[in-house]
Amino acid sequence: MTAERFSVVERLGGKDFLAQTLGRSFKVVRGEAAPPSGLMNWDDLNDILTHHRFEPPRLRLAANGEQLPAHTYSRPIVTRRSTVWHQLQPSELHKRLAEGATLVLDAVDEIHPQISLLAAQLERWLRTGVQVNLYASWTGTEGFGVHWDDHDVVVVQLDGAKRWRVYGPTRAVPMHRDTEMPESPPGEPIVDLVLTAGDVLYLPRGWWHAVAASEGVHSLHITCGLQSATGADLLTWLSEILRTHEAVRADLPRFDTTEEQCRFLETIGKLVAAELERTDLITRFSAARDAMERARLAPSLPYVAAAPPDGALRVRLVTARPAFSTGPGNTIRLTAGGEEWTFAAKTQAMLVLLADGENHTLAELALAAGISLTQAAGLVTELVDGQAVTVAGAK
Repeated sequence: MTAERFSVVERLGGKDFLAQTLGRSFKVVRGEAAPPSGLMNWDDLNDILTHHRFEPPRLRLAANGEQLPAHTYSRPIVTRRSTVWHQLQPSELHKRLAEGATLVLDAVDEIHPQISLLAAQLERWLRTGVQVNLYASWTGTEGFGVHWDDHDVVVVQLDGAKRWRVYGPTRAVPMHRDTEMPESPPGEPIVDLVLTAGDVLYLPRGWWHAVAASEGVHSLHITCGLQSATGADLLTWLSEILRTHEAVRADLPRFDTTEEQCRFLETIGKLVAAELERTDLITRFSAARDAMERARLAPSLPYVAAAPPDGALRVRLVTARPAFSTGPGNTIRLTAGGEEWTFAAKTQAMLVLLADGENHTLAELALAAGISLTQAAGLVTELVDGQAVTVAGAK
């Protein structure tokens, strides 16, 4: 089973999940009681810890809801230029983990190619940003106690077993910036379950839970945090697009009469009401959000000047949700990662081919558009300069 074949979309239920579960309730999908091959394993984690330098909180140890001081498992190294970094001490790291600490590595999708592909898969499906954190633990000690997250999560158990006690929400859809905190959860969980290798769990934001390795069995899992899109986000975006109106840009009439202030508010209210009555408002908001979504940036070395007209060159889109629209005349407009390009309409097949986020050769792209390799290389170079695609030589 490869990372591409391990489809979280299929495991969670595709369209049925979106219609029946997302944001409503938790869901558990049992796997094959074997590590999902091609994603990540203990050797990968050892390699990452060996070859990267991390500082808290990117890499941290936690136990019983508290973060352990870095000096308990690392030592400061002072370079000859007087910069300081913390070097992991494997023996001390092992001791802290054996004593009950949980190892946490944030944004592992930025440094592990297969986890990055998994994150991109979720981003394309759910049309939202995704960050993947990794957790490794060895004992029944809870790393973070009973807590809730301000974002939905999709959990994939990679190896071992993890016990999840799920209590449910005590405040509907709580936010990071909210008017009040959720009440404490009830004493007993609504479900007490153990995830084993290959299992997938979905939890909506605000659902209280506690997590620990099951019965002392070591555990390795990833948690995909899903960026929320709320009514507050819609209103913030609405305030941005309404700036085309002079009344919205005008100073508040703070020192005018009550009657004049009421007229001002009535004008603003009509502008907002007119937008809220439009049936395409959420669609427009979603499209605008897609267009501005950050790219998973990747350099294209050694091609620093231009992509060569080499048919074996591999090209990959690094934005998860590109948007296409009809441009002026016989053109197509591509919007991705906050940038916009206008190309000849015949290039649409080439751009749509790139939209799946997979590697495609320059020859395949040129053939799809019915253009020469030189023309395709020129188009790709524009997208590289706009940080929308990355290119690499033939394998």
